[in-house]
Parts: sequence; structure tokens; C-alpha cells
Amino acid sequence: MSRVPALSASAPTRLDFGGGWTDVPPYPAERGGFVCALAIERRARVTLMARAPGAAPQSLPLIVQAALRRASAGSLNSSLNASLDSDFPVGAGLGGSSAACVALSAALAAWRGELLSPAMLAEHSREIEVEELGIPGGRQDHYAAAFGGALALTFGDRVTVDPIALDEPTCAALEQRCLVRYTGESRISGDTIQAVLDAYLARTPSVVFALDRMAALARLMATSLTFGDLESLGALVGEHWVHQRSLHPGIATPRIDAMITRALAAGALGAKPLGASGGGCVLVIAARDRVHDVAAAIDGLGEPLPFRIARRGVEVTPVPGDSGRP
Repeated sequence: MSRVPALSASAPTRLDFGGGWTDVPPYPAERGGFVCALAIERRARVTLMARAPGAAPQSLPLIVQAALRRASAGSLNSSLNASLDSDFPVGAGLGGSSAACVALSAALAAWRGELLSPAMLAEHSREIEVEELGIPGGRQDHYAAAFGGALALTFGDRVTVDPIALDEPTCAALEQRCLVRYTGESRISGDTIQAVLDAYLARTPSVVFALDRMAALARLMATSLTFGDLESLGALVGEHWVHQRSLHPGIATPRIDAMITRALAAGALGAKPLGASGGGCVLVIAARDRVHDVAAAIDGLGEPLPFRIARRGVEVTPVPGDSGRP
């Protein structure tokens, strides 16, 4: 069978409006998790290349080695080169490592001639991240990267993916009124996630209550998105932050608090850090007529990361070149 000598795959990152943490086991199976997320065109990209005969082996990135191990494709180490790149900061809280794992999973599957569904790619990707790399976490990032678009994700004994149809005015409003700022601070997601998990397993009342409320708010957010109601969405995001920050003292930082305080004073409807936090990016939803005021108020506290909505999830494309490969 003739194949091109290289494949490129990319997967989007995401904005988690609400429900993050409720996708981390064992909470979903015990109480039912729910996440409302939006995939964005800040992508992780991987290129797989057939190594030229006689060429020296390439030192593959750890994440690529982990993906090869998980795919039981270790033999490809001797015949494969790979490169990774992205258009988002490391540790931004956008689910970047999960996007990279999804892109790798899709590229390796295509290289081997396999066709996997988005859900299968999401699950394979999570296995790489959690079981091979030892990074604790849930499933939402992997599903957002695999499926793309706006998603209502229900987590229980299984994962249910419900795409949220967004009309063009809603898409335009989200891209204009959702301001994402990178704080430049390094996230501590692994340690933070483990600490919150331990508190949940100990049935700490404040943590259980916060997680339950965050899942409920995420369900309301999905409804708000369905109707294009950004005013309601912003208020829900604001309440979500109150409960999110109560999970662990390391979630908020002075810079995050300063940014959110200034944004709200300037006319933001709500704001929250993305991902596990402790740094990374902050999402601010501005009132319709206060976008410029809010942006000016938080200027200097974080690097702007403009985005477009990712209508599609993971994509695999051949890289032009000579036909056939070893």
C-alpha cells in the first residue's frame, strides 16, 4: 500500500466555562460530573516522518515515547521521527498537554492505517497522560480536543458528548467578549488536583458541596450557550469562581485576584482562571458595551491570547512528499 512519508495532526485546546474537577475520578461515577467547554483555535501539532534509510535515530520527546508505548508501537521508534509544536504558552491551563496527546493518538492511528472515533482518541489520549506520564486529571480536555466546538460533557459510568450548536452571532460575541489573559505564572495542576482529590475522598463537606455546585452551574452554562445568552453565562462563570477557589488555597494567586477584581470593577460579568489554576490563563466575560473598558483595566496583568472558536476537533492531514515510505 502506497503512503506519503509524513503525517501532520493537530488538536485544539479549550476554554472550560464550568464543571472542571467534576470530570476527575471517582467523582463522576459517584455523583455525576458535567463540564461545559469550548474548543479554540490554539492548537497542538505533531508531525510524524519516516526516517530516511541509514539516518541516525532521533531522540523522541517523552510524550511521543509514551504514545508509542501506549499504542504498542514501540517498534516504530527505529523508523520514525516526530516533531511537536503549539501556538499557546506552556502551562496556560488550556488543556495543552491533552491536545498534544490527542494529536499524537490520531497521527499514530493514521500512520498505522487505523480509523478511530473521536471518543476512542480521547480515551487513548487520557491513557497516555494519566497512565504513561503520570499526570492526574479528568477527561474534559481530551474530549474537547477530539471533538471540537462547544460541548456539554456528562461524566458518569460513561461519557456522553452533546455538541452545543452556536449560531453566528453567538460565535462572534464569544470571540469578542471572552477575554483570555495569560498570567505568566506556572500552574501546579498535578499537585493541586491530587490535593483536591484527597479532600473529596475524605468527604470534606466544603469540597463536596463546591464540586456539586460547580457541576450544577456547568449545566446551566450549557443552556445559556444554547440560547446565546452571554449575560447569564458571565454571571454563572462568576459564581463558579467562588466555588472553584474554595477547593484549595493554591488555586487563587495575587495576580489572578487582582485581574478579576479589576475586570469586575470595569464591567465584566464574570471571570475565572482556566484549568486547575495556580496560574495559567484567566477567562473574563465582558458586558456587551464594556469590552474595551475591561480590556484596559486588566492591561499589564497578563498577555492577551485572542482566539477563534475551533469548529472541528482533531484533524490529520498528509504532508506532501514522495509516495511510499519504509
